[in-house]
Amino acid sequence: MPPFQIHGESRGSNLLITCDHATNRVPQDVGGGSLGIAPADMGRHIAFDVGAAGLAVALADRLDAPAILSDFSRLVIDPNRGEDDPTLVMQLYDGTIIPANRHVDGAEIARRLETLYRPYHTALARMAARQEGTVIVSIHSFTRQLKGRAPRPWQVGVLHSHLDDRLSRALIARLARDPDLTVGDNEPYSGHLPGDAIDRHALQMGRHNTLIEVRNDLIATAEGQAEWADRLAKALTEALADL
Repeated sequence: MPPFQIHGESRGSNLLITCDHATNRVPQDVGGGSLGIAPADMGRHIAFDVGAAGLAVALADRLDAPAILSDFSRLVIDPNRGEDDPTLVMQLYDGTIIPANRHVDGAEIARRLETLYRPYHTALARMAARQEGTVIVSIHSFTRQLKGRAPRPWQVGVLHSHLDDRLSRALIARLARDPDLTVGDNEPYSGHLPGDAIDRHALQMGRHNTLIEVRNDLIATAEGQAEWADRLAKALTEALADL
């Protein structure tokens, strides 16, 4: 079974929806299918982007575009990091120790790269290269409040790199027209991370791109995912036309 899922593979749109942190699944060959943390923690944002998979699929359906989703937890190995990034395999995240990663060695990281990380990126690269002019839209979600931190004020954030912020700027302008939204511009994180999925598959290839972060409590249900898919499909279509 491949460590990714592709939805609507035969669709002809030049848009490609990606979801790097789609699931909290731990493969059986990693700790017998467990990282040694409580089920409640595996249900939190530390293990996957809550609601992002449903939103990515719903958005792809509205845009008649394909979507590719990871099928392993970011805590096993993070596909949105470069291979040499020190946070590739996290040992501590938002106050939770990850027992299965505490003593992980180079050989085990290399095995996870070979069996999970690289097959996902190979498939993403193949999907992105199907035609000229691919536009990559990466869907993520964020938690309203990290432990010990102030609540985040945004409902949605649009992340971008200084190397190419054209689509993101146009999308921010469209979303900001809604008076009920507080839109983060490179919030709650910076959008420039060398070696991440956008850098690898969009920036280095000269492809239009944007990374969208939606607050996870807003997309925890199918209804919320449908509402945000409608909103983002409209805004993305308009932003692309603006370009």
